[in-house]
Amino acid sequence: MLSFPDGLRLPTTTRVPVTTATFASGVLPPVVCYFATAFLVLLPRTQPVRIVLWPITAILAFRAATSLDVVELILQLSMFCITARALEWTVQTKPLIRMARRSSKQNSVLDMFDLISSGRGCGWDWSQGLYIPPETHPTSSRLAFATSTLVSGLKHLFLCGVIHSAVQSFSPETFGSDDGGTIFDESLPPHLRYLRSSIMATLCAFGIYSGLQAGYELTVVPCVLLLRQHPDQWPPSFDSPWRATSLREFWSRRWHQWLRRQFIFFGGRPLSLLFGRVGGVIGAFLVSGFLHHVALSAIDPSSEMWRMVMPFGMMGVGMIIERAVAGNKTGGWMGWIWTMCWMVLWGNVMVDGWARAGMFGGSSILDGMMPLRQPIERLVRTFDEYLHA
Repeated sequence: MLSFPDGLRLPTTTRVPVTTATFASGVLPPVVCYFATAFLVLLPRTQPVRIVLWPITAILAFRAATSLDVVELILQLSMFCITARALEWTVQTKPLIRMARRSSKQNSVLDMFDLISSGRGCGWDWSQGLYIPPETHPTSSRLAFATSTLVSGLKHLFLCGVIHSAVQSFSPETFGSDDGGTIFDESLPPHLRYLRSSIMATLCAFGIYSGLQAGYELTVVPCVLLLRQHPDQWPPSFDSPWRATSLREFWSRRWHQWLRRQFIFFGGRPLSLLFGRVGGVIGAFLVSGFLHHVALSAIDPSSEMWRMVMPFGMMGVGMIIERAVAGNKTGGWMGWIWTMCWMVLWGNVMVDGWARAGMFGGSSILDGMMPLRQPIERLVRTFDEYLHA
């Protein structure tokens, strides 16, 4: 099986506890380098300095990811993203330009903070072609916007906890625990086995959507109320993904575009030079699969790379098939059925990889709310017993 290459695997070392001193010596240095690179890429004739600074950033980020005793998934992903974005800014030959400003006066420091916090590049010259979903919250005032966003964030957080509890309840002893296990129950006949796994894959898709939406919206509230940012700086991340009538629409418009630029930069552009548009599409999804595997390997270092890379790569293959068969005319109820079937098919493989790594064994917001959790568990177990009857 294709597992994480030994040369790329983060070494198993004795990690030190996070204290003020270890945080200052371990985490702050790569973050400072990251901020410095973001500032320099706004200025002309600074690429030589950025070229010198990037290896230092990468080494410091690697040291931070492997030396501190903190939640590995968060730390490793953060350091990976810092290194990747710093490299992208390092090879930039011209200064990045902020197109949308609240003031006509340029402020490089504020532009730096906006660049760092803007994964999609809203209002920047490098985000051309980016689709921005229509706003769903009132923008008449900051307070109205923040209040509506807070309510929505809490609602999605609760929904994420409900779905997490439901998925765990299918098999608390295997993939519902930290030890992990497969979602494919060999004791069931094939049609019931894949019906069961597809239901779990669909629940997980809505759970991921709810969790990401909650995290984004709960971040928006203090940024708008305390940092006095304008609601226009925080447009919606999702646009009802379940309504997509083509794979292209799902991935380019309805799902979040937070890492769109990195996927294109590291995968889309290099492979498009070799294989044209087909290579660009496949390359972007392969990088996405690799990044998801990096996240998964922080939970389970023995996880196999193909369980993330293959399903994400097949999303690119599906988009190519879609274009070859229907061009840009995929849509309607047939397009919706095609999109959902392809997503669920390869979503089974993806979710099985997460389940085997023990990702569903963690805690959720409902763990301390037994009166709410118990009916969910009973409902799921009753359904599961019906399938096994």
